[in-house]
This record gives sequence, structure tokens and C-alpha cells, in this order.
Amino acid sequence: MELMDIDPDKKLVYQHNVITSGRYDYSAVMLDILFMVLSSLEVGKLEYTIHVQDIEAITGRKWNLKQLREATESIGSRMFEIETPEKISQIWLFSKVDYLIGTGSFTIKLNVDASPYFFELKNNFTSLQLKSVLNCSSKYAKRLYGIACQWRSVGSKRFEIEELKKMLGLIDKKGNEQFERISQFKEYVLDISKKQINENTDIEIDFELKKRGRSFHWVTLHINSQKFKQLEIEFDKSINIQKFKSKVMHYGFTDEQAELIATNEKEKDFDILITEINEKVRQRKLKIDKSIAYLVGIYQKKGVLPVKN
Repeated sequence: MELMDIDPDKKLVYQHNVITSGRYDYSAVMLDILFMVLSSLEVGKLEYTIHVQDIEAITGRKWNLKQLREATESIGSRMFEIETPEKISQIWLFSKVDYLIGTGSFTIKLNVDASPYFFELKNNFTSLQLKSVLNCSSKYAKRLYGIACQWRSVGSKRFEIEELKKMLGLIDKKGNEQFERISQFKEYVLDISKKQINENTDIEIDFELKKRGRSFHWVTLHINSQKFKQLEIEFDKSINIQKFKSKVMHYGFTDEQAELIATNEKEKDFDILITEINEKVRQRKLKIDKSIAYLVGIYQKKGVLPVKN
């Protein structure tokens, strides 16, 4: 597997994982299942029980049994190939999925040979990056997303067309070239990548082709990173913290405030505090529209939330 330098300035290197390089797109329910597994990962553990109500508590999305069964079938049926100088290995992610009737839960057993790749995904990608590359079915869109992320802070980057084609694997070491005609390169690489990246990722891109003489020689990549970030399961945080955070936000706290409270406070203490607030409101000692300000003040005094100057 090759190494891919995502951010040269910060020296961040992510391993190009076999799962993300597959030619598959993942639906929202498939991603939710995958992220629930990633957020529950433990070394040496292969079986994970996923509660459907936990997905709803964190994301607000509801999935029925039919959708879940179709999603695990789709994930489980995907075969991934790992090629080394010695061999080509074919692996599947799941060895078994059990739906526990009447419990609103299902148990996933990971394939022991696939287990290391789950840990690579968790260690080397954010949830947003992984969602982006898995939702782009074109291998060129996946690669261009990675390239665009390198230059998102700058906003644009100009490449010689031949240089970009080499980066995308369209020109091999012997000089053999795919999509030699610019119309083919635009239609099958640039246009498809633009559509998939703009629809499925946290950035928007556009391309501008420029001529030198009579022939097109340069392509400028324009990147807009100011897109709305959808709420996703964050697999670098425990399920319980994410559920607690969602509960806190339900009472009117901002995302940043809820993050601080969920990380630094115990959920049972928060529940006791909410019970006390509700009692004050019931006794008309506190107006309901003032309750969030009252709560913020309490956590500011405790040092959990910063005090604004």
C-alpha cells in the first residue's frame, strides 16, 4: 500500500487504506454502521453490539430493520484485494451479523484478517475524510479529494495537465496514457470528480483549463472549503460521550459548549441539574426562556465553560 501525503506543511501522512481505495460508494446507513463499529473498537475484540437507538440519539437519523439488513449485506458482500509482491489476498470485512429480535440491536463480528484495517481507518482518517472518500465511487474523485485538501487553505492550485495525470495514475512509468484527448479527460475524470466531490464531501471544487498555444496545457483546481458540515458519528469519541453531547445540545447549548460539558462532566450530574432546573421552572422561580442562560452560568462558575469578556 502506498503512503499519501495529505498535508506536506504539517507533515501529516495517512496510509492509503485498501477499504477507502475500493470502487464502492457507501449509503448513509452503511456509514452510520461503519462509524459505530469504529467508535467502539477495542484491541483484541471482534464482536460489537450496535443499538439502533444509539444511532438515533447521536445523529437524529432513524433506520428500520430492512434498511439495516440491506446495509450490512452490502458492507459484508464487498470484497477487497490486497496486493503484495508475494501474493494477492481477498478479504471481507464481516464474518457474521446477528439481528437480535425484539432488542433493537444487532451484533457484528469482524473478520479477524480485516481487523487491522479497521484500526487503520480509525487512526488515519477523520469521520469527515472517511465519509468523503467512501461516498465517492470514482477512484479519480477519491484521489482529487486528497489533492484538493492539500490546497484548501490556499483556495486554488495550477497543475500542468501531464503532471496531474501522473498524480492520478493516468500516465504509467512507460509513458502509456489514458484519456489522451482533452475532451475524454474532462468528461471521464474532471467532470465526474467535480460532481462526486461537490455532492459528497466537505469541500467544493471547480476546474479551469488553459491553453499554451493551440493545445490545453494547464488545469487550475479551485477549492471552496466553506461548506456546511453535516452531523456525523465521530468515531474518535466513545458512543456514550456522543450520546451525552447530543442530550446536552437538546437543551440549547451550542456544539462547542456541549462538547466541553460532555467531555468534562458526568452525565448523572447533568441529569440532576436538569431536574433541579425543571423544578425551579415549575415553581415559577425561573422563567423557561432564562433557563439556558442559567445553565451556562452554572458551568461557567464551575470552570467547565469559558466566561466571555
